[in-house]
Amino acid sequence: MVVDAGDLSLRVAEAVAATIDRAVRMAGKCSLVLSGGSTPRTLYSLLASRFREQIPWASVQVFWGDERYVPAEDSRSNYRMARELLLDRVPCPVTNIHPIPTHFSSVDDAARDYERTLRGDAMDDGPAFDLVLLGLGEDCHTASLFPGSLALFETTRWVVPALAPEDPKSRLTLTLPALARASAIYFIVAGAGKSEALQRVLAGTVDTLVCPAAGVRSEHGTVTWWVDREAARTSVGEDGNRGES
Repeated sequence: MVVDAGDLSLRVAEAVAATIDRAVRMAGKCSLVLSGGSTPRTLYSLLASRFREQIPWASVQVFWGDERYVPAEDSRSNYRMARELLLDRVPCPVTNIHPIPTHFSSVDDAARDYERTLRGDAMDDGPAFDLVLLGLGEDCHTASLFPGSLALFETTRWVVPALAPEDPKSRLTLTLPALARASAIYFIVAGAGKSEALQRVLAGTVDTLVCPAAGVRSEHGTVTWWVDREAARTSVGEDGNRGES
């Protein structure tokens, strides 16, 4: 049967650990892009406990897909959430952790600074990221790419400022061209509230400006949808993994 949210987090944790280990064995390192929001909280806790010893943390470079433009200690910070649930509990070197900066007076300056960080880690013309974790909003947004956002028109920059429809409105987000540079993208979707958005994305005919998640592609690998019973309804197969594209 299609799994519940707890089982889904366990299955995703297994896949994340295996993907990281494979990347490190092949290239000596793994670039991991974390998601914010509430959905990955259980996943991060599992990676920091049950799967802690299965991951070569010393070889993992950690980045973020988006961030609210708030101080790092703010309760709404994606960095703070990941740090408390995951990074403070695993032996990942501090020098391997690259939060999105939120201390610049200009949001655009912060975006350009983080883009320099990302491009500095991308050493060749292949994938910039080994694994990107993403969520799905009820309005079909992902990262901080919201419907109608100017960020959806970006074709060259990897990181841009974005405005959210709710507070805190000021955000930084990876762009669709940046996400396309990933070897693997995992969408993690849980809850009945995401069902309609999931149906729209998987229909394959919706406009990216209306449903930004539908515009996410991987030039070098795959996009995998991991969904739980409530979000899936009749959309997925029995293992809770919608599959790859």
